[in-house]
Amino acid sequence: MSNLATPSEKKASGAVIQNWQPENAEFWQQSGKRIASRNLWISVFCLLLAFCVWMLFSTVAVNLNKVGFNFTTDQLFLLTALPSVSGALLRVPYSFVIPMFGGRRWTAFSTGFLLIPCLWLGFAVQDPQTPFAVFVFISLLCGFAGANFASSMGNISFFYPKAQQGGALGINGGLGNLGVSVMQLLAPLAISMAIFSFFGGQGQVTNDGSQMWLENAAWIWVPLLFIATLAAWFGMNDLAASKASLRQQLPVLKRAHLWGLSLLYLATFGSFIGFSAGFAMLSKTQFPDIVIMKYAFFGPLLGALARSAGGVISDRFGGVRVTLINFIVMALFTALVFMALPTNGQGGSFPLFFGIFMVLFLTAGLGSGSTYQMIAVIFRKITWDSVKARGGSDEQAQQEAVTDTAAALGFISAIGAAGGFFIPQTFGISLAMTGSPAGAMKIFLVFYVICILITWLVYGRKAAR
Repeated sequence: MSNLATPSEKKASGAVIQNWQPENAEFWQQSGKRIASRNLWISVFCLLLAFCVWMLFSTVAVNLNKVGFNFTTDQLFLLTALPSVSGALLRVPYSFVIPMFGGRRWTAFSTGFLLIPCLWLGFAVQDPQTPFAVFVFISLLCGFAGANFASSMGNISFFYPKAQQGGALGINGGLGNLGVSVMQLLAPLAISMAIFSFFGGQGQVTNDGSQMWLENAAWIWVPLLFIATLAAWFGMNDLAASKASLRQQLPVLKRAHLWGLSLLYLATFGSFIGFSAGFAMLSKTQFPDIVIMKYAFFGPLLGALARSAGGVISDRFGGVRVTLINFIVMALFTALVFMALPTNGQGGSFPLFFGIFMVLFLTAGLGSGSTYQMIAVIFRKITWDSVKARGGSDEQAQQEAVTDTAAALGFISAIGAAGGFFIPQTFGISLAMTGSPAGAMKIFLVFYVICILITWLVYGRKAAR
């Protein structure tokens, strides 16, 4: 075993690890676990910042009209939704980049790239004459941050044995998702003080005469992104065993389970990121007297923490069982939302509305972790069985299983990210047509019921298994 451990004993200098055997218990205990943990925690830091950048407009859009802009409600909802459009589309190519370029190189590059929208947005918000089209372009660039999730999760899946996939992916995804809450907590604080006056942050006078430094919502992430880029470059590793061409990864798209699991992930992670993007604007339209930015971060916080727990719980009790129960709870609480909404601008209960959405955030996060565990387990098994059936060796089966799993995780995450666009847009359309988000919530309720049926009929019954 000494020859196995030798490459792994290299310091985190960006060296390629030639021999990686996470399923080998002795290798894992001697060096694999330590190296995997280091790569995981650097990945978590980079992914957390990526989620901060991805959801920037959920805070910025709420404040644009306060500092001299004159955008419509539809335009503001669009700005919160567009990062999810580009993020979802870019997750498709990002799903396949790790085996082509390596986890260390790609994590450093994709994290450093996020400096561009952050710096640009900080200057744009200081000029009320900045055209709406410029904000549209910046919001699309913020979507690159959302795409990082696909490559990050795919990369971490290579480092861990299958028995620990749910926990590792839950930690990476869950604490990465925490960036939404971190941003919604820190950004409102940052815009209340002159942090970057030396860099050109002059602040803006709001409609009520107070001063706001809206540029800080974007600029506070710049030094952290720089640190994270260096940490990824010097602290992570590339795995030679994870190398694969695009042609070797594309067959995963032919598997029917890819599309079924994508639908389940759209209902869970799509709900989490969609609610994160649109909840503040939705609350503002329904309860205008509530200063929602004081409370908006709670939902993403609960969802992110629940995602980490969802992976661990699923490793113990099974992802299918956890996902099924989770969808039932999501459907029930979606139905309860109608009790809390105002009617024709009258009535409604913000405490009830807020409490119901906190449960929805919690279950969306938990379900994100459990469905991801399902993806890892199902794709490793079906690929392994397929390779063995055609006479392949255990080594070939292991190689193809981890490659297919990583590609599936990334591609399915692309489908899930689309929820960040559809949910805010569905809220906006419902409000424009009826003056209420009730129509949107009815659509979500039907969707969750469909997911209950798919989870049970396809994956839950003994015959299906």
